[in-house]
Amino acid sequence: MKLVIVESPTKCHTIKQFLGNDYEVVASMGHIRDLSTKGKGGLGIDIEHQFKPSYVINKDKTKVVNDLIKQKNKAEEVYLATDPDREGEAISWHLATVLGLDVATTKRLEFHEITKKALTHAINNPRTIDMDLVSSQETRRIIDRIMGFELSSLLKKKIHSLSAGRVQSVALKLITDREKEVLAFVPQEYYSIQGTFSSMKAKLDSYMGKEITIKSKEDADAIVNKLLHQDFLLTSKKVSIKFVEPKPPFKTSSLQQEAFNRYHFSTKTTQNLAQKLFEIGLITYIRTDGIGYAEEFIHQGKEFVKDTYGEKYLASNEKYQSLQVKDNTKLAHEAIRPTSLNTKPSDVKNMVDLPAYRLYKLIYERSLASLMAPKKEEITIFYLEHDGYLFRHDHTTLLFDGYMKVIAIEKDEEEKDDALLDFKEGDTLHNETLESEQHFTKGPVRYNEARLVKMMEDLGIGRPSTYASTIATLFERKYISTSKGLLLPTEQGNITIERLTAFFPEFMDASFTAEMEKDLDEVKVENDSRLKILTSFYDEFKPLYDKAKVEMPGLELVYTGNTCPKCGKPMVLKTSKYGTFEACSGFPSCRYVVKQEKQTEETGKFCPKCGRPLVKRTSKKGEFLACSGFPKCRYIEGQEEKKEPQYLDKVCPKCGKPLVIRHSKRGEFIACSGFPKCRYIENNEKEKKEEN
Repeated sequence: MKLVIVESPTKCHTIKQFLGNDYEVVASMGHIRDLSTKGKGGLGIDIEHQFKPSYVINKDKTKVVNDLIKQKNKAEEVYLATDPDREGEAISWHLATVLGLDVATTKRLEFHEITKKALTHAINNPRTIDMDLVSSQETRRIIDRIMGFELSSLLKKKIHSLSAGRVQSVALKLITDREKEVLAFVPQEYYSIQGTFSSMKAKLDSYMGKEITIKSKEDADAIVNKLLHQDFLLTSKKVSIKFVEPKPPFKTSSLQQEAFNRYHFSTKTTQNLAQKLFEIGLITYIRTDGIGYAEEFIHQGKEFVKDTYGEKYLASNEKYQSLQVKDNTKLAHEAIRPTSLNTKPSDVKNMVDLPAYRLYKLIYERSLASLMAPKKEEITIFYLEHDGYLFRHDHTTLLFDGYMKVIAIEKDEEEKDDALLDFKEGDTLHNETLESEQHFTKGPVRYNEARLVKMMEDLGIGRPSTYASTIATLFERKYISTSKGLLLPTEQGNITIERLTAFFPEFMDASFTAEMEKDLDEVKVENDSRLKILTSFYDEFKPLYDKAKVEMPGLELVYTGNTCPKCGKPMVLKTSKYGTFEACSGFPSCRYVVKQEKQTEETGKFCPKCGRPLVKRTSKKGEFLACSGFPKCRYIEGQEEKKEPQYLDKVCPKCGKPLVIRHSKRGEFIACSGFPKCRYIENNEKEKKEEN
């Protein structure tokens, strides 16, 4: 028996069915080791000895590792088939180290899609673990551990912020900076003028050959009164042909952006759905900067387009050549695409849930469209003039739909008026209607998740694999909130960036972070680039950190005017995760806290069990209505109603369906949405015993 180790359990079934009974496919469930939290500063890094890391097996992976060791001891040969990226390479190295495999000879499988052909090719052409990629990942992890641990500890003590990091803090700064720009912006009033000229609609474009800006209603009304019902001369009719190319194939960031814009999927949701589609063999690898295709897929695409739509829908040979992946460097991944164009969206509709289907359809249509001819449009521009005022009308006629044949976009049908094409230069057109419209200049737009990912990508902050987790972390730490899809910094987010920018300005600069990303990409084992990067980083970071420990101010105390009945010191307001409370400023020597009396508000409703009034109460989960006779009567309104399961951005490790939060008499628990066919329950001790 040959053993293949992958990361995700969902892949096991898909890969097993392609490889056959001679292979056993098992999952490591992601990383099995991480840096220790012991040693100096709890970093798990010996800084004085060339930043030597100390690794430990994750507590929740002990059983996984023991099972892998048993499987390895029974196997004739072991293949490491973790994801084809830095994290995957590092996981393979950790697996080889823990399982006692020879790093120099153990076979490493690399495939970018889970298909029989790709897996067969990987089995027949194995490589070994790329230690350059491992070293790059390790260097990145060491820097993130030092910054994350040190800054998080500092901020927690000083201002009660929960974390900071190399990428997350710079991303947060983008949001806080944009919010300052939005709040500082003062809109300016201006007016536009448009009218109808012998059935042609046109807008005022210029005056006496120069762009015109109308700043007041009085000026706009004066122009309208002057030009209304006048004759205009059609001075120019310009006709041109425009070819519009399809959008490039999806990479990680553009897929996240389009899924957010089209379906309002969060970046985390998009990544989870894409991961599921990859693991069941429907799309190629999802963490990629690439926008090219393998030669084989381009050939398949050309044949598919020709057979389905006809030769006129084929792109040019030059276009096909430009789409081909030419970069042979490490991690030169393809774009995200279907593993086969023959697997149409309609074919997978009953295989996956609706969100996953929508994402697959998005990927399928973008991929197919990118292999097709551009659409062809005829653009006609009319200019009408009277007394120096020039009005403009643009008219577009679709001559050939090209790639639009497969793009399903809901849009307003453009108003067709072929009579406009009969107008010619020298014609006189009478103005029939003319009106002005008030506008205000638009300031900076707040980020939504799609715009933030685009900005992070443009600035070189983070990598495709980190965009979703970075944004999720900012939400979890309560540094940002969302309103109508827009990202807003919280008070805690603002003060976090204020302190970090004041004491770590270089590390909060996007260009610094981007440059570090480039350096980390170029780490090599055979030279000392790893040590140079770590030493340079630490020599700059440590003095700033030492200074901040001494000089960074904490939160200003808010005095209540009361004095502590125990020690006589002033009382102050403090904040915890449960809210604001009054306590002695002499903490920790004096721990006096004012006990908050629970305020209740009668609602006019009465308890159906005992007849007493129902009142509003508050818990960690928010407000609820309960009987005022508590604890004798424990009635809570709505508790008797069955709660609907809440879907999570996680999938079941057994069957791949979404996990949900369910409710029982004992409280909430996480389980598979596929119940009763799948009875997976997260952290279920009974299930663990049965498995043992």
